[in-house]
Amino acid sequence: MIFPAIDIQDKRSVRLYKGDFDKEIVVNYSPVAQAEDYEAAGIKALHVVDLDGAKAGKPVSYDIIIGIRQVFSGIIEVGGGIRDEETIKAYLNAGIDRIILGSVALKQAEFTKEMLATYGSERIVIGVDGADGKVATEGWVEKSDVDMSHLIREMMAAGAKHFIVTDINRDGTMQGVNQELLVSLHEQFPEARIIASGGIRNAGDIVALREVGIVDCIVGKALYEGPLALMDIVALEKSELAGTLIEPSPYYTRQIHKESASL
Repeated sequence: MIFPAIDIQDKRSVRLYKGDFDKEIVVNYSPVAQAEDYEAAGIKALHVVDLDGAKAGKPVSYDIIIGIRQVFSGIIEVGGGIRDEETIKAYLNAGIDRIILGSVALKQAEFTKEMLATYGSERIVIGVDGADGKVATEGWVEKSDVDMSHLIREMMAAGAKHFIVTDINRDGTMQGVNQELLVSLHEQFPEARIIASGGIRNAGDIVALREVGIVDCIVGKALYEGPLALMDIVALEKSELAGTLIEPSPYYTRQIHKESASL
């Protein structure tokens, strides 16, 4: 599955360079309008990050994300600032399909394991962000000494299946993915569903990942700056190499609704 990214900062959709909050490019002043464009193009999944929430440690862009849910009928996964079960419940009850736990997976491992046991591996996705093989947290501001492979191993033992692996040094650079890292993790954990993030340049990169068994990825800058077109994503999703869609959220009817939810 291919997830176009919508990263929200100051109520706008932006792209960062190597995760630097001060190096942003505004993609769209309305993340909701951007999601509407994706819906019209036939995109089937979105990766949405509350960047302000990641820094604050709590949801900041919740209302905008719910607005995205109201106009987009495909799969939506959300991350950024999700630190407690109340927030997880609020997002799921509002129709969000998958919740990304990143910082808490490292800092609150027992809580993360409890959420995996409660909601299951199709609803809770583990974000493994890092540089030089080490995990980074709190919107990539804090670096740790924990190996990315160690975090994946621990969370797999707790039942996790989906892991978003982001090489911070490649994110927003369009220099190509860190294939060595991704292939190494895929070989170490063949039963895990590795979602590649950071550095994808074009459709060729996506096909190359699929050829080594990594069928899911997140795309950002390449889509906004032109090398990758929406029609490429739609075509790839229709191809025989396309990944399998997860089942719809039990909390959402799949129909676009206009009700608003509050946190």
